[in-house]
Amino acid sequence: MIEIVALFALAVWIYLLAARGGFWLGRERDDRGEPAAAAWPAVVAVIPARDEAATIGRTVQSLLAQDYPGLGIVLVDDGSSDGTAAAAEQAAAGRGLTVLKGEPLPAGWTGKVWAQKQGVATALVKAPRYLLLTDADIVYAPGALKRLVARAEHGRYALTSLMVKLRCESLAERAFIPAFVFFFQMLYPFAWVGRSDHATAAAAGGCMLARADILEESGGLDRIREALIDDCALARQLKAEGPIWLGLTDNVQSIRAYDRLDAIRGMVVRSAYAQLDYSPLQLAGTVIGMALTFLAAPLLAIFAHGTAAWAGAAAWLMMAVALQPTLRLYRLNPLWGLALPVIALAYTIWTVESALQYLRGRGGQWKGRVQASPRGAPRSAS
Repeated sequence: MIEIVALFALAVWIYLLAARGGFWLGRERDDRGEPAAAAWPAVVAVIPARDEAATIGRTVQSLLAQDYPGLGIVLVDDGSSDGTAAAAEQAAAGRGLTVLKGEPLPAGWTGKVWAQKQGVATALVKAPRYLLLTDADIVYAPGALKRLVARAEHGRYALTSLMVKLRCESLAERAFIPAFVFFFQMLYPFAWVGRSDHATAAAAGGCMLARADILEESGGLDRIREALIDDCALARQLKAEGPIWLGLTDNVQSIRAYDRLDAIRGMVVRSAYAQLDYSPLQLAGTVIGMALTFLAAPLLAIFAHGTAAWAGAAAWLMMAVALQPTLRLYRLNPLWGLALPVIALAYTIWTVESALQYLRGRGGQWKGRVQASPRGAPRSAS
């Protein structure tokens, strides 16, 4: 029986490395195969912001610094109490920024999507070809927007998205952020996302360039009004209308700090159960799958003998190798790859906690809002 478990774990990693779209290689990047653009169509950036005074200034300044003709910026102040709008206006210094005071959150909407909808409505008055849906903690390097638009134009993409480079400075971030990116790629292989003949659809909400006309024709943001994982929901919506693309980048970065373990835990707990469609059956399958994929191999390598030990060691080595491209992206010591089983265990525990929070009526908590209350219970709009 032990040998069967060990060989199964090994087979899983052979499949993951050889047959799951090469997700672990990180080949889809905004600085590879860069297309040129003959013209620069109109773009309006829409930024939903709730209590983001600490970061919004740098985000606005980085967008205003883009060498992009006619870029507009719409900031939706979603009930902030920390001076977010004032910080944004100070950073803009009167240049190209429209600030909206967000309307109260109606029933049936998540806060971010409701703020985006208001910003999009204002942006569409300017008749842009593209809407840049971006977060209030994202900083764009010079030329990043042109690179993104050129790719969108070349591929005629309905949605072009970048998995922004997350901050990775504290010990907690070095331990858990690369694994977060790795797990996302494993769940949604970027090569499959970009294939029109493959059903996989995903996007990264920090940086999404959407064709304005296609978004409107597909039903707009109303169709994803309740989505906690709004980026992937939008990707599914738009992939039904046309091709999409998702890649990694060094040129667009998040400056949001997850400098404590509890901050990363909160990020995962907020939406992990939503990823499983609030299904106890999917939760059980995920826990079993994570145990067999990430935990069995090192335990067998250390405590078993013979075939089981060798198969476990081989699977453990393969998962460490698989993490190396992501570790290189974040310029981290390759030995972090050997810690992936322990990191995966933490993510599994947080996923279970996410389900428990949902059952207690506290699911999807974000800055004072509970956005994933148990079905049938009222959602707080505070």
